[in-house]
Amino acid sequence: MKSAPKTRGNLPKNEEKPEEDEGVALKKEIGLLSACGIIVGNIIGSGIFVAPRGVLAHAGAVGPSLIVWALSGAVTAAGALCYAELGVALPLPGGDYAYVSHAFGPLTGFLRLWISLLVIYPTNQAVIALTFANYVLQPLFPSCPTPESAQRILAAACLLLLTWVNCGSARWATRVQDAFTGGKLLALALIVGAGALLMARGEHFWLRPSQAFTFWAGPGAGPLFLACLQGSFAYGGWNFLNYVTEELRDPERNLPLAISISLPLVTFLYVAANVAYLAAMSPQEILQSDAVAVTFGEKVLGPMAWVMPFAVALSTFGGVNGSLFTCSRLFYAGARAGQLPALLAMIHLRRRTPVPALLITCASTLLMLVTGDIYTLINYVGFVNYLWYGVTVAGLLLLRWREPELPRPIRVRPRPLPGKLRPLPVKPRPLPV
Repeated sequence: MKSAPKTRGNLPKNEEKPEEDEGVALKKEIGLLSACGIIVGNIIGSGIFVAPRGVLAHAGAVGPSLIVWALSGAVTAAGALCYAELGVALPLPGGDYAYVSHAFGPLTGFLRLWISLLVIYPTNQAVIALTFANYVLQPLFPSCPTPESAQRILAAACLLLLTWVNCGSARWATRVQDAFTGGKLLALALIVGAGALLMARGEHFWLRPSQAFTFWAGPGAGPLFLACLQGSFAYGGWNFLNYVTEELRDPERNLPLAISISLPLVTFLYVAANVAYLAAMSPQEILQSDAVAVTFGEKVLGPMAWVMPFAVALSTFGGVNGSLFTCSRLFYAGARAGQLPALLAMIHLRRRTPVPALLITCASTLLMLVTGDIYTLINYVGFVNYLWYGVTVAGLLLLRWREPELPRPIRVRPRPLPGKLRPLPVKPRPLPV
């Protein structure tokens, strides 16, 4: 809320000038490097260390599982480009919530917001935090399962610590994200490098075509759909940068550039990591492992096997931080639009952080820590997520038809239609100043 203009001293009435008062707003502190860190840091969380088992189990063979990983990356990149067009045409905080509200009206935005608040983001954050706790505690319990109570307590401590960091400063949160994104890339580089050495030594039995397409379970549309849901969960977070466009410097340049850098990098790393897993382990070993990266480290790294759970813990810790940072901005935007309690639209006067939204995000995630099977949650959340991604892309197409004059510095163009169906050329419009 803007404060009333102030006057200066006892100037004559005709010389009184109001001071510039921009009110309280979120700061534009996110540059290109931090934008890439938000995308990569949110995508590379727990997924690549949890989902390989689920993808392989539902795909029924090694070859189809690798195709699912590559296909999920391609679909994610296409969706990210659509979101980039929406993000610069409608530079609003809240991401797809703001876009579907603009395209389909406040009721659709209301449904998107409350499903996110009650289901999607608490569940995602709970899965990542529990994965963090599992990988931290597993070396302490080498011969027995990790106690569930210990996992939940450590996951709760992780959430509380990172909520405090995000409440303190947006700069602190992005610095944490940058640092732990580097750790994630190092962890995956270690897996990919070790896998490359194994393949150079000829250890690629399960990757040969004769073995890769030998099904141990009959292929079907249902299992392949579930495999895609498991794979899509590992790419979750690709749209989180759109939630913070209000804090992004030069979004018309940095938003599409960050997507163009981050998505191909993550897709390559994911496919290469799964190739490395299969070079070191048989499909049966992967299916029987509760922590694929730990099993990989034990088989490949020998006395340095402790590095793998440590690296995964770094990765998932950064994933929780990035998710808290971005989804709190969604709830802030929803409250500012009047569809959540007004308390969530308040930000700290000095720190310029949405403290109430962060606290509600943390509280709702803590409630989700009592959940059961992690793979059931992944399937459920994956389906709900992609349902709303489809609604958002439909909103993009609707806005192209309904608001053709809306400035679009980025435009995802389909291929020209053949023959007589080729569309007429459109006169280019100057970019907005």
